[in-house]
This record gives sequence, C-alpha cells and structure tokens, in this order.
Amino acid sequence: MSEQQSIVTRSTWVDHIPVLWSEPEISPSRRQLIILLHPFNGSKETMQPMLEELAGLGFIAVSLDAWQHGERSLKDEEDLFGRVFGNFRRYMWPILGQTTVDTLRVVDWAIHELQVDPYVQIGGLSMGGDIAVAAAGIDSRIHKVAAVVATPDWLRPGMEDICQPGTPVPAGEPDAYAAYWYNQLNPLTHLPAYNHHPAIHFICGEEDTHVPPDGALRFQAEMADMYQDHRNTVAVTLIPNMGHRESAQYDLWWPECREWLIQSQMPE
Repeated sequence: MSEQQSIVTRSTWVDHIPVLWSEPEISPSRRQLIILLHPFNGSKETMQPMLEELAGLGFIAVSLDAWQHGERSLKDEEDLFGRVFGNFRRYMWPILGQTTVDTLRVVDWAIHELQVDPYVQIGGLSMGGDIAVAAAGIDSRIHKVAAVVATPDWLRPGMEDICQPGTPVPAGEPDAYAAYWYNQLNPLTHLPAYNHHPAIHFICGEEDTHVPPDGALRFQAEMADMYQDHRNTVAVTLIPNMGHRESAQYDLWWPECREWLIQSQMPE
C-alpha cells in the first residue's frame, strides 16, 4: 500500500473513552485496523499526524486518550507528572492497567462500528508502547505490536529521571488498587498470556536510561525459552545514540515502526 489516498479524520466517545480515527475517504476493500497509543502526558491528538499517514496508506488508524490524559485529564488534581514520578508504582500502574483494558472496548467498537477486520496491529510510544504490549496479552485479536522506547516490565528497574540522567526515579509503593493492575497485566510476569504468539517489535534507544532496553531484552529471552517453536516472535532493535528524550524526534523511529505495522500478515 504505497499510493496516498484522501482521508477523513473524526472523533467520538466509546463509552467513557475518547477516540480519534482516520480512514481513507474511499473505503478500502479490506479494512485493516492499526491502533496507535500516545506517550505519557500526551493525548490521542499527539498521534494524529501518524494516524493520517496510515490512513493515506489505506488503513483504519485509531487512537484513544489514556486514562487521566487528554479529554480524560483530572483537571482538579495536582500535576500529573509530579504525582507519577513521585510514586511511580502507585500512580502509573493504574494508568497502564485501565488503558490496557480500555483497548479491548475500542477494538470491539472498531470491529462493530468501523467494520474493520478482527486482526489488529497496535503500536505505542513510551507509556503507549507499554500499554500496547500488555494489550496483546489480553486480546488474541492483536497479532502485531510495535513498542517504541517501551518496556514489558512495569517495575522498570534502573529507571532514571528523564530530565536528569543519573538521578533515580522513586519507585514508590503501590496501594491495593495499583498492585491489582500489576498482578493482572504486567507482561513480563504473564508470559503464558502470549500463547497466541503476537509478533512484537521493541524499538529501543540504546542510550535510554529512563526506559532501559533491558526489559525488552529479558522479555525476548524468556519468550524464546517458553515458546521454542516461536523464537522469532519478539524482536528488539536498539537505535544507536538515542536516549528517551530523543524519541521526541519521530524521524528516528517512526519509519521503522510504520513499516512493521503496515506489513500485515492478515490471512486472505
């Protein structure tokens, strides 16, 4: 799919979830779904240029606001960044968990309302990539994942401040609500959930100390041990000289992410 097409972009609410999507103005014969998930402190609109690019290539491209982001922001709460990175496990794990479950509802909606095929590709940047990997563990309709500067290990050992490399981020302590999400969904501790063998591609910054690539590499090794007939299911690419902040330069990773997602293996 290389020829650009005219597109339309719309937004709606799917129950409690704000959704944005782009699609070709002339419906393609095969309506293939790609979901893109935004990074922390972003919104579905952050992904709009990429949604429109994918739609121009003939795909139905969807994004949603993560919990406590975009149109779901808690405007009366203290600064989201300060809360999350003051006690990561208590405040980040529920965002990851609730949004992971929300992807199920959005896929249901897209199949029913947008008439897409139930063969889903999903990608995400940073926090969005964490969620994309977790979503593949609870939804067997997800067959391909692109996780950019993301991790399958919600503990994020060795995580450093994004603005001050060398300064550890306080892990904090989860309350019961936060621990529930980790215990149900953390990919690295739920390897059997991936027995439908989704193809997962981690695109990591070699110099990333905020979301270290070690988590992706450990997941790759453990998945290869567990599913020896599917050793190539998980791929990890390390981009030289890229730290976490550099991932804001989309040209460093988007071409590889896009190509991975559009090379669909959907059966005829």
